[in-house]
Amino acid sequence: MSKWILVGVVTLGMVNLSRGQTTKPATTRAATQEELEKQFAEMLSGSTLVGKFTEEKTPRPEPMKPAEDRYTLTKVQKLYGDNWLFVARIQYGEHDVSVPIMLPVKWAGDTPVITVTDAKIPGLGTYTARVMFYRDEYAGTWSGGNHGGHLWGKIERGKAATQPSK
Repeated sequence: MSKWILVGVVTLGMVNLSRGQTTKPATTRAATQEELEKQFAEMLSGSTLVGKFTEEKTPRPEPMKPAEDRYTLTKVQKLYGDNWLFVARIQYGEHDVSVPIMLPVKWAGDTPVITVTDAKIPGLGTYTARVMFYRDEYAGTWSGGNHGGHLWGKIERGKAATQPSK
């Protein structure tokens, strides 16, 4: 009998403790498209994309090891529709050019994706690419004529002004 009294007292104590604690349901709200666009512009403006790329379409006896690339973004801003202005210094291989580029950005939920098809980049050539950004990372595919591959890396915030010029 005393065992059942103990169970009753413990159960009653737990019920009384739980009444004193109120749990609120999580109230998370999805960001609006305007907020997402503002966050994207703030994340990339004044940052540097530091990563690697592969070239996989060009036939070679052995696969290419990933090479380094760097995109220093002075300013990124939405212009109109899906079009965004990227003021960028692009560095890879022997190339080092600074250009303003208008690029379309599409959204997959909360994830921005640069979506270019046969875009002419002054001083570099014509490219097709799909590059997505999430938190402080980016990844995608690229092609230019008969060559192309993958690219990926980290977004270093506040690094744009500190990069040495060649």
